[in-house]
Amino acid sequence: MIIDLHSHTKPKSEDSDLTPGELIGKAKLSGLDGVCFTEHDYHWKDEDINTLRTEFNYPIFRGIEISCNEGDLIVFGLSEYTFGMHHAEVVRRAVDEVGGFIILAHPFRKRVRFGYSTSPSILLDEVSSHYVFDLVDAIEILNGGSRDNENEFAWELAKRKNLRGVGGSDAHDAADIPSFATEFERPVGSLEELIFELKTGRFRAVDLRSI
Repeated sequence: MIIDLHSHTKPKSEDSDLTPGELIGKAKLSGLDGVCFTEHDYHWKDEDINTLRTEFNYPIFRGIEISCNEGDLIVFGLSEYTFGMHHAEVVRRAVDEVGGFIILAHPFRKRVRFGYSTSPSILLDEVSSHYVFDLVDAIEILNGGSRDNENEFAWELAKRKNLRGVGGSDAHDAADIPSFATEFERPVGSLEELIFELKTGRFRAVDLRSI
């Protein structure tokens, strides 16, 4: 089962040009088996997700992309954004309380893109000891908004830190789908099942750009 774990819709995410219906329609046409709405610092309500699931007869899962001082975190399991969640430690504690899952999104992408280091290998050495890796469960190693070298850097980080890798489109526009997603070995029908399968590690990041 192939699910896009990272996408954005308007008006929940102000930088997205996609309505929920447009995103779902493009996901269906692209052969995706499901999509996760991970708005910036905003949680969808269960009843609204269930309404969309019924209307489009399509698996939709709710998450959130939290902007933290340590980087952007894709989180599954929380039901609200609360004060202090700009600190990754606060997010980790909240997620542990509900048995959720945290993914470090496009790690250190800006530093790779804008050349804050003399080389990727030096940057790997600089950031691999960062405490954020102790606070996440996986790393987004394929991101549709990242360049190839940025995704390669994320791959290397995941290997160095022995963390599983996921894929997501980071869609803000219809042209962003298909790009990357995550393939699960077993069917996923609910948010609880999604979190369970993520915790078991029965998944892999996949490149869908040739579809």
